Amino acid sequence: MARRQDNTSALEVEIARLRDLDLAALKRQWLTLYSVPVPKYFRREHLIRAIAHRLQIEAYGDLRPSIRRQLRAIVDALRSGSDAGFDLAPRIKPGTKLIRVWQDKTCIVTALEDGFEWQDSKYRSLSEVARAITGTRWNGLVFFGVKPRSTSNRNGLRLRKDAADA
Repeated sequence: MARRQDNTSALEVEIARLRDLDLAALKRQWLTLYSVPVPKYFRREHLIRAIAHRLQIEAYGDLRPSIRRQLRAIVDALRSGSDAGFDLAPRIKPGTKLIRVWQDKTCIVTALEDGFEWQDSKYRSLSEVARAITGTRWNGLVFFGVKPRSTSNRNGLRLRKDAADA
């Protein structure tokens, strides 16, 4: 653990020193890291951020290919004006156990490939499980604490906590 902190400290110092470098030194560092010349109209601030980003990638690794694909789908969908290209719902891996205490009873739900299991019954969604447990309609992700409960109304306006609870 101490070794990781030492590496982090050294990286932070190296990134902080980028602001002290002149433009020629920044361009040399860019060329070393990217193996291509700096784009003609790249501003100093962008150059510093790009170099810092590459240093962090070298120290800690890059994004997984699946995350890169998901981000690309989001960008493409936003550029085309649709939201059909991406799903930001949390992913629950099969085998995950979700535990919730409801009215002094511990409810344990297991995520499956194609749904969820609770008390030897299979459900298509967490919301169906939450409804079976409580007898009322719930967002299953909220009920099991996978997603925080929103305190905003349908127009996206943030409500005061006392107004949201009313």
